[in-house]
Amino acid sequence: MHSLKICPLSADNDSNVSCRMRKSFIGVAMSFFSIDKKIRCIVWCVFVSGALLFPQAAGSGTVGSAQNETLITQGVPPVILSFKYKKGDSYRTLSKVHEDVFVNSKKNHHAEIVTRISAKIVDVHTDGGGVCEATFMSSEDSTSSANGVHFSWGDEYKSVFTRSARGIYAIADIYFMPVVRDCPIFPETPVKPGDTWSAEGHEAHDLRRTFALQKPFTVPFTASYSYKGIVKNSDGRIFNVIDVQYNLYFESPKINVRQGDVSARTAELLNRPKITMGHSHQTLYWDNERGEIDHYHENFKIVIETYYGDTFTFQGTAEAEVTEFERVNDDSTVQKIQDSVAELGLEDVSVKKGKKGLTISLEKIQFLPDSAVLRESEKRKLEKIADILKAYKNDLLVTGHTALRGNEKARQLLSEERAQSVADYLIALGVRDSYHVFTQGKGAAEPIATNQTEEGRSRNRRVEITIMDE
Repeated sequence: MHSLKICPLSADNDSNVSCRMRKSFIGVAMSFFSIDKKIRCIVWCVFVSGALLFPQAAGSGTVGSAQNETLITQGVPPVILSFKYKKGDSYRTLSKVHEDVFVNSKKNHHAEIVTRISAKIVDVHTDGGGVCEATFMSSEDSTSSANGVHFSWGDEYKSVFTRSARGIYAIADIYFMPVVRDCPIFPETPVKPGDTWSAEGHEAHDLRRTFALQKPFTVPFTASYSYKGIVKNSDGRIFNVIDVQYNLYFESPKINVRQGDVSARTAELLNRPKITMGHSHQTLYWDNERGEIDHYHENFKIVIETYYGDTFTFQGTAEAEVTEFERVNDDSTVQKIQDSVAELGLEDVSVKKGKKGLTISLEKIQFLPDSAVLRESEKRKLEKIADILKAYKNDLLVTGHTALRGNEKARQLLSEERAQSVADYLIALGVRDSYHVFTQGKGAAEPIATNQTEEGRSRNRRVEITIMDE
């Protein structure tokens, strides 16, 4: 599904606007353009997270694999469409979103957003509903339309939710993912090509950082469905083709502001969306035998108007594919990589198992002072590491760490930038494409040595590369 997760490039093209400024939805004085990265974080993921919940889905198909096949409408028997869940089933899925962002009708930047979903069915209810535990890992690359300024960041979210066989969600207010919920919804009766139906759904936006709203900001919609028929891919698999469309129009509750009230809270309230509107059009390729969406594509446009009269427009496309992976988080693989590290003569490099997969830690990695620019000696080290990584197909997570120096915000930003610098070099070396490398920064929050000595601080200045298998 579509996403409005965008970079904080300024409306007045000020390239010095920091990503740390994204805590405000829209600056009161419009001195910068900054939409909270979590407002529409991973809107598309409802399709993936609710549908591809089975291990056999891995490698089952790619985006668009059936789009060029002939649609069959005649002689297709009626079918009951439903999600199917099995306790213990899991999946890994990758979504790609391409969107253009406009501020007051002027193009601000282009964003490419990639999100990896790792999910597992932990329980199945007697009514057929599945309880899912999921991790959403997202990264974004955005480029200013005015001056070409490039911006990248990554983030991670957890969620637990139940979805019925028809597609209806049950999820606590403490979770903000997935954003689009109760879509698709299937009828209880069989359908045949040409049949249509409608069902209520909603989007749940995260405005905690923006307005201190502790529950999702809910935008309702009515989705219209049409069962088009079936297609067969080259492997003989059959997909039910379903068209989904909905329009958005939601006015936030009216805000009464006392004359002369310029408090910070009043400013926050006025800064929130006044009207949210737009549309989404998706084509789903449904595998009813497995009870899952094999793939989909979408076109979307979302327009947000504020109480200050500014308009923000997001339009683009989305698609999804299954991510292949192999188990690497075991003692034998650790030993194998440790042997490779020793053979290559790599110093200050350790290998260990972790929660997300197998992690290669580059301690004492050197950048130019107070920057994310790699020294040439470290590039040579990464070239050797790249030879190790190329042996595995799994997604990569690059995590930056700093020593306990400077202020917390500066440390966090520097750790993110250094992670991205390493990721970019690995991509340039052909280890993975950009859709399969994620980044995050931890600042100085996870030291492995004391920060009281230079030796300890040097070890804490590290970058970890995780071969993910969760």
